[in-house]
Amino acid sequence: MSDIFPKWTNKLPLQIIVGAAVLGAGVATGIWYYFTPKYTRVGYQPVQPVAFAHSIHVDQLGIDCRYCHSAIERSWYSNVPSSSTCMNCHSQVLKDDPKLALVRESAETGKPIPWVQVHHLPDYVYFNHSVHVNRGVSCVECHGQINKMTEVYHAKPLSMSFCLECHRDPASRLRPADKITDLNWKWSDDPKEAAEKQRTEGKRLVESWNVNSSQTCSTCHR
Repeated sequence: MSDIFPKWTNKLPLQIIVGAAVLGAGVATGIWYYFTPKYTRVGYQPVQPVAFAHSIHVDQLGIDCRYCHSAIERSWYSNVPSSSTCMNCHSQVLKDDPKLALVRESAETGKPIPWVQVHHLPDYVYFNHSVHVNRGVSCVECHGQINKMTEVYHAKPLSMSFCLECHRDPASRLRPADKITDLNWKWSDDPKEAAEKQRTEGKRLVESWNVNSSQTCSTCHR
């Protein structure tokens, strides 16, 4: 009596298992590569309840980042300013502008403005703003040229590899402490001279501040 199934079907279970394993590995690789902040977060620009132009407040008016984000030098997080901070100026400037109605209401009632968070790290990542800011890492290194933005968007990947690039070579990122919030500042207008000063001065800052940019897992994953 002839076989019911052809002989090639004997290899079918093994082929299915191998195919499933290859497919699973391909999917996992794709997710690992593309589902990272570089691809899923960079360019993210949510619509905020109140339009706030950093380009006007920072670049044109020269307001220091620390006026609104007052906790960055002493806290692990960068605080969002309260509406009362906004009203320090806007009780006089554009005080009846309808675009600021929600700000005025928040200041009167105490109800926070529902800002949409733009920069968000996973819960398993520990990041301390004050440690970085007090050791010469400017806002621009992680947030990009935010002083030029009409609406804030996610400019840098903030991935593990992004952080490790800085931790492996902190001298290439550091600047004088009084230039941290000067987002237009450069060592020199000449690119070659600026690069050379960044190497030499950055190395000096690493040594004088005793910067220990650890690369162990427990540094960020606690």
